[in-house]
Amino acid sequence: MPIVIKSQFEIDRMRRTGRLAFQILEKMRRAALPGATTKSLDELAKVELDKAGALALSKNYPTYKPGEGFPAYTCISVNEEVVHGVPGSRILKEGDVATLDLALSLDGYCADTATTVAIGQISPSLQQLLKVTQDTLALALANMRAGIRWSNIARLMQHYVEKHGYNVVREFVGHGIGRDMHEEPKVPNFVTAEQLSGDFTLRRGMTLAVEPMVVMGARDVDLYKDGWTVFTVDRMPAAHFEHTVAVTDTGVDVLTDGREHLSAVTATKGA
Repeated sequence: MPIVIKSQFEIDRMRRTGRLAFQILEKMRRAALPGATTKSLDELAKVELDKAGALALSKNYPTYKPGEGFPAYTCISVNEEVVHGVPGSRILKEGDVATLDLALSLDGYCADTATTVAIGQISPSLQQLLKVTQDTLALALANMRAGIRWSNIARLMQHYVEKHGYNVVREFVGHGIGRDMHEEPKVPNFVTAEQLSGDFTLRRGMTLAVEPMVVMGARDVDLYKDGWTVFTVDRMPAAHFEHTVAVTDTGVDVLTDGREHLSAVTATKGA
């Protein structure tokens, strides 16, 4: 499928969706306290989605299998869980880290965003993992602009993560986004020969979900029996940060940072 270039009108509509996503994620983050269940955070998101008339894109995903898809409105992954954690009765404890991942559609336009939060006080090593992962996303956004090959950005991300002694998960990548949650292209956080075969040049009007997933130990992952939750084989913790952005000539417009108007991140020299 071709990469869909968005008009300014479409980008503005996606920013409106992204602002709602930011607001809901912020409420979830504030409620992510010791003693809370992951289901309670998911229910909070559902209330806010319903109030806004928005559609949770995770619920029943994939959508061509109603009733057989993902059973919740958000993905909440705790500690060694990397992505697609199913909210339920699990109680968050002091020292945990939890990734809150929200994808939604409002009036036909999508946004996808994620953050990993500390539950109470966490260890210095976990604080460092979260910082490096968040900084990896910031590094990518700061170096994106029209005319740059994506592999240049992915190489920066991988190098930054690995120089801090961590690993990038390779089974999951970012993606194009717009009227559908998953559009072309695939947006990896690393460089391999296989990924280079799908390399692309950033163009003004591309809208992408950029989402580094970083693990403290080995990058090998597996799937729980629920068929959704991905976890690290060595049970070391993971972190995941994500923004939906629009590419501009000089940088990116971050659509999920909560601002009502253009929030430009201009290109800078790579780390």
